[in-house]
Amino acid sequence: MSDILAELEWRGLYADCTDREALAKRLAEGPLTLYCGFDPTADSLHVGNLVPLLALRRFQLHGHLPIALAGGATGMVGDPSGKSDERNLQTPAQVQHNIDCIKPQLARFLDFTGAQNPARLVNNYDWTGPVTFLEFLRDVGKHITVNSMIAKDSVRSRMEDRSTGISFTEFSYMLLQGYDFQHLRQTFHCELQVGATDQWGNITVGTELTRKKLGATVWGLVFPLLTKADGAKYGKTATGTVWLDPKKTSPYRFYQFFVNADDADVIKLLKTLTFLPQDAIAAFETELKTNPGARAAQKALAKEMTTLVHGEGAVTAALKASEILFGGALDGITEEIFHDVAGEVPTKDLEKAKLEGAGAPIIDLIVHSGLENSKGAARKALEAGGINLNNVRVPDHTRSVTTNDLLFGKYLLLRKGKKSYAVLTAK
Repeated sequence: MSDILAELEWRGLYADCTDREALAKRLAEGPLTLYCGFDPTADSLHVGNLVPLLALRRFQLHGHLPIALAGGATGMVGDPSGKSDERNLQTPAQVQHNIDCIKPQLARFLDFTGAQNPARLVNNYDWTGPVTFLEFLRDVGKHITVNSMIAKDSVRSRMEDRSTGISFTEFSYMLLQGYDFQHLRQTFHCELQVGATDQWGNITVGTELTRKKLGATVWGLVFPLLTKADGAKYGKTATGTVWLDPKKTSPYRFYQFFVNADDADVIKLLKTLTFLPQDAIAAFETELKTNPGARAAQKALAKEMTTLVHGEGAVTAALKASEILFGGALDGITEEIFHDVAGEVPTKDLEKAKLEGAGAPIIDLIVHSGLENSKGAARKALEAGGINLNNVRVPDHTRSVTTNDLLFGKYLLLRKGKKSYAVLTAK
């Protein structure tokens, strides 16, 4: 079995461990069971969840047995880690809905059917829900001191901010996560919990509780938070979070997010988010220095990530959509691909009746789309050959547009010059 800790280190995925030497010795003895938790705070995972999720996959590829924990119980409480104020509490129905949405995403990254080391998916509500408040206080709370809890960064930072503070609910979160680790050790012989550095306090509560309650040694290992070179969290854009659910972030946008990675970030992202070997990444690093304009590293990153999350077909579709936005022909595109394009440019509705019969003058549609603010300007652009309809240049300013021009029976794609696009949706 190869050295998983060494791989994590060269990929920049090792930040700290409760006992590195002892864990390395245990890993050398054979496969172990490990887990990582994912609280269902939304109905989709996002790019920020990929580091711990892919870490489980890396361990599985090294022969270990991963457990993905969906936080049906912890998700109803809220983790204060990395938060400056209280989360909004979710109803049990909301939490269950989110779990139902997240489960298929977890299953995409882990092998749950492998004969040697299959992954396991669990929900901590199954063992936490039946426990009474008094039982929890006696069996869990008794073993963890308040002194140690308020020393955790996630709690101390909130307590120091008197304007927000921290509720008893979120203060107790680390006890719930600690109980998870104890239960998984007792039930599945789980010996390792992994997570980002903001989980360190929660993880160490689990190692302490497991030692006190079961007399067993378990370990915690954390990765650096995924951030950009400027320190900002990675996985957010001007328009919001980059989700793994294609309905929330289209495969095209997902691809574009990674292909637009900054030169200062792309090699780190190739190491932390892909399974490309060291020599391949080293080659991209060399090419980035000698020929940065080719953006080979970014294209490789976007291809690897889009394939991993959405499949090979999504990469083909994303590339086709990109071609359309650079004036490529629309032959052979699907409505799904075009829909991705429409989501990237200004879109306006158009009465379909205006296209029937003799149709509508192209000049009127240019103004309606907002590409020009007057018919005179639209005519001038047409006469200069600067207007395209469905990525075909319009040679005549007297051209009328009819229902025969509609793509998929409802869309018109207008372009002025090389980069100004608009989509009209006929209704």
